[in-house]
Amino acid sequence: MNAVFYTSSIVAVIATVAAVTGINAVHSLLYLIVSLLAVALVFFTLGAPVIAALEVIIYAGAIIVLFLIVVMTLNPGPEAVKRERSWLSRGVWLGPAFLTAVLVAEVVYILFKNVSAGHLASAGPIEPAALGAALFGPYLLTVELASFVLLAGLVGAYHLGRRHEPEETQSREPSAVEDEESIREES
Repeated sequence: MNAVFYTSSIVAVIATVAAVTGINAVHSLLYLIVSLLAVALVFFTLGAPVIAALEVIIYAGAIIVLFLIVVMTLNPGPEAVKRERSWLSRGVWLGPAFLTAVLVAEVVYILFKNVSAGHLASAGPIEPAALGAALFGPYLLTVELASFVLLAGLVGAYHLGRRHEPEETQSREPSAVEDEESIREES
């Protein structure tokens, strides 16, 4: 089990560094998905299968997919077609595919060794009822504040990345003050 833990940790570090240092936003998000999957496997090896499942479902499954949709939506324009063609090349997918293959091999190893989550760590598994009671009990306000922070970041990213059409900024009618200034300049 130590080999799975350390390999997942190394994959998580490599994928996170690739996500942070990546030039292309979509590629960085793909590496971030691999990193989150590796961290979920680390949680599973530490005896927290519920946290691992939540990591996969919430982060890798929902939030990152939402980020991918936002990033891909904010890339309109004629150069977007050229960029999308470069994204679909085989060489781009080699890094994430290799790291994902390592994680899949680790999961297959765990499944064929018949290792239960309770035997992985001495602390014992976390029951879903205890997790739910903690999240929706004393930490309810924190969970709701985190959702508002994510919503504010999404709205901010939309407004920062929004492109204005050329006729939207150039076709506005001049104001009365601008009309008076142009009359003064002509006379």
